Amino acid sequence: MFSFERLGLVFETREHAVPTWMSSFAQAPASLIFDDFVRVYFSTRPDPDKNGRFVSYTGYVDLNLTDPRKIVGVAKTPIMPLGERGTFDEFGTYPFSVVRFGERLLGFHGGWTRPVSVPFAVAVGISESFDDGKTFKRLGSGPIISASINEPFIISGPKIRIFDDRLFLFYIAGKKWIQTDLLAEPVYRIRMATSNDGLSWVKEDRDLIIPLDEDDEAQASPDVFWHGDKYHMFFCFRKTLNYRGNSGSYRLGYASSRDLLNWNRDDSMINYGPVPNSWEEDMIAYPHVVQIHDKWYMMYLGNGVGRDGFGISRIVGFPKSEPKL
Repeated sequence: MFSFERLGLVFETREHAVPTWMSSFAQAPASLIFDDFVRVYFSTRPDPDKNGRFVSYTGYVDLNLTDPRKIVGVAKTPIMPLGERGTFDEFGTYPFSVVRFGERLLGFHGGWTRPVSVPFAVAVGISESFDDGKTFKRLGSGPIISASINEPFIISGPKIRIFDDRLFLFYIAGKKWIQTDLLAEPVYRIRMATSNDGLSWVKEDRDLIIPLDEDDEAQASPDVFWHGDKYHMFFCFRKTLNYRGNSGSYRLGYASSRDLLNWNRDDSMINYGPVPNSWEEDMIAYPHVVQIHDKWYMMYLGNGVGRDGFGISRIVGFPKSEPKL
């Protein structure tokens, strides 16, 4: 079983608010290591418009390498503007994941638009930075991963990783919409695609993680890393309906794999639950695992899916590796 030391709510949005683009939320943290700091990208929102609708931008905070509880810098502007009228990311860039690939610094983001019959549609776009990750420029106006015959909607939650010099994109894809009295709620599952250049992708075209409830589990934020003798995946999951309170809200899940294709789910290995009367009393969501020197950390969201900011825990214990046969 993994064991953790909670370091608390490290980045509080309200303490760094810029009303034009960052009033609340610091969602889906994803990191990039530099020589003397770690940059954490997150998605944030200005106040809603007169109709109560939000847009989402991506910014970053720089944290001290030795003690990531210490903030050493915060983005003054979004890393990229919203997409042009009619494009897939006209109303949001969320989440954002970045990787060094050869000489290039590539970013992958979920782009949001507003359809009529359901609340949102999402696809995945690509961008590149030419100033050490302070800003990113889209490589095109359209997405690189979008709806297809077996993935009809909600292509989102990109987490980019490099294994054996290949790009692996872990993401979520919608399965169905369930209509409630108030709005339609989506069911989505974890998927994977691979690429040699970041532009042309081959989808694995199947769900990676078996749900605990086929009809009532939405999975998100698949974060994969290698440690010991296997691949580990931290992710989060929630009920599809009635999840906005504590009981059905986001919790952490865990799976392991030898080949990135076949995953063994065992959520008991990551017993990390909410804390009463705190910023994380209702939910634990959107985990991101990063190694800084010889230490491992998990960044994650609490109440309101990151409404107040994001927190960090240090991973102080890993499960014992299985004996080699």
